[in-house]
Amino acid sequence: MLTWPHVHSDWAPHLAEVEPVFIAIARAVSAHERVVCICYDAQHRAHVERELIRGGVARERVIYALAPSNDSWARDHGPLGVVCRNRLLLLDFNFNGWGGKYPAELDNSVSRTIAKQGVFGPTLLETVDFVLEGGSIEVDGSGSLLTTTRCLLSATRNPHRSRAQIEQELSDWLGIRQVLWLNHGYLAGDDTDSHIDTLARFCDTDTIAYVTCDDPGDEHYAELKAMERELQALRTRSDQPYRLVALPWPRARYDDGTRMPATYANFLIINGAVLVPAYDDPADGLAMQRLANCFPGRTMVSVPCLPLIRQHGSLHCVTMQLPAGVLEAAD
Repeated sequence: MLTWPHVHSDWAPHLAEVEPVFIAIARAVSAHERVVCICYDAQHRAHVERELIRGGVARERVIYALAPSNDSWARDHGPLGVVCRNRLLLLDFNFNGWGGKYPAELDNSVSRTIAKQGVFGPTLLETVDFVLEGGSIEVDGSGSLLTTTRCLLSATRNPHRSRAQIEQELSDWLGIRQVLWLNHGYLAGDDTDSHIDTLARFCDTDTIAYVTCDDPGDEHYAELKAMERELQALRTRSDQPYRLVALPWPRARYDDGTRMPATYANFLIINGAVLVPAYDDPADGLAMQRLANCFPGRTMVSVPCLPLIRQHGSLHCVTMQLPAGVLEAAD
C-alpha cells in the first residue's frame, strides 16, 4: 500500500525528486505482488497511472483507490492485519500525526475511505480507539513485539494509559505475549519519537538487525551503544539471546542545516524479496550484504531513498503490507 505524494502535502516543492522513488518502489513490489496506490483525487490518479506505466509498472499489478491525505506515510496510517478466529481482520488504529505534531485528520480516515471503495473486499476493517503507528512496533509473528518507550509511552499518544495498560492493549488487539521495550535509541531529524522501524527490526523470530554508530564523535554514538546493550540483554520467548546483526552507519546528510534520519533498518520485506534503502553512500553495499545474510533465498533490491529522508522517513515508512488474501478477496 502506497499513499502517493501530492501537491497538497509537504512534498509539493519536492515532487520531481520524490515521485521517482515511489515509482521505483511500486516497480520493485509489483514484480512480486500487487500494489495499492492511494491517490488524492481522480485527477491525481490519472497522473499517477501515467507515471507508473511510463515507469514500467504493469497496469494489471496496480489497484487504485481515491482518498485525500495529509501526507504519504502509509506505514503509520495504514491498517494492521491480524488473524482472529481463523479469519483475516484489518485494524484501523487512531493516527494523530505522531503525537499531534502535524495535521492528520485526512490520514486517519484513509483506511476507512478505501475500505468503502472495496479495496479490502469482504475483509472486515475494525476501528480501534487507541493511538498506534505501524512504524512504532515491530512484531515477529510469534507473539513478541519490539518497541521504544519514547514513542509508545509518550504523553501525546495515549496519556491516560499506563505501561501495563498499553501492554494489555497490544496483547488484546495483536495477540502479543511479550513486549520488548527499548529505552535508548534515536536518530537526529526523526520526528516520530524514535519509531522502532528506524532502529531495530526482526528478520525472523531469533534475529534482530539494528543500527550502529562507529564514530565516537557522532552525537548518536553513546545512545546507540546503550541501545545495543539493551538488545544484547533481550531474550526470545524460549529464553534465548537474539542473534544480533549490526547494520552500518551512513555518513551524515543535511537539509537546510538539519540532519536527516538515514537508516538501513527501514528495509521492507515483501513476497520473495527484501527492498533495502540506499542513500548514495559507501555503506549501501555493506547494508545489502548484511541483510542478505539475514534473508537467504530472497531477492535483495536496492531502492534509492535519499529524497525520502528530506521529510524524515524512508522506505518502510512509506509502505504498508496487507495480509495475503485481502486483495484476492477484493477481486
